[in-house]
Amino acid sequence: MTTKDERLDFLQEMHDVRRIRRPNRADVKAPRELTPGHLERQRAALDQPRRDTNPLTADAVELLTAHDILSWQRPGIQHGVFRKLRQGQYPIEARLDLHRMTVDEARREVYGFVQDCVRYGVRSVLVLHGKGERNPDKIAQLKSYLAKWLPELDDVLAFHSAQKHHGGTGAVYVMIRKSDLKKQLNREAHGGD
Repeated sequence: MTTKDERLDFLQEMHDVRRIRRPNRADVKAPRELTPGHLERQRAALDQPRRDTNPLTADAVELLTAHDILSWQRPGIQHGVFRKLRQGQYPIEARLDLHRMTVDEARREVYGFVQDCVRYGVRSVLVLHGKGERNPDKIAQLKSYLAKWLPELDDVLAFHSAQKHHGGTGAVYVMIRKSDLKKQLNREAHGGD
């Protein structure tokens, strides 16, 4: 709290201060001139569209229906391991829901999801793709593309349509390979070379 004398001292010190009057509008300056380097970078960006590094095919695929079962395994996967996957006996460590996505959106999501699974050591996942039963032609479009995409990814070891309680033919169990780091840690822990 200020005293009367302090207030009077302040007013005396400020007696010749005047308010700055500014127009009530924005101070707009002309844009800077673009340098030749800036123009060249713009031209190069327009000439070379961003390269798509996603290996998943965007071409036409064999169309599947709601009740088609997805099943695939890479050579060398043990029968018992694939059977456990098929029966949903591995814990589901992550899920990806593709419902209401376009094919292009799903393509990006599947690719990124599998990469993330490898990076974080996630081995057993569930991908929900839907059955396509509401489509007038009864074609399960995302399911059809997923059946094509998963074998194209080296990190996918096997997949199979899910058990009924996990979505049945509207979902798929996917087994992901171990990351190189996990393999190394496993070898060190168990004394392997």
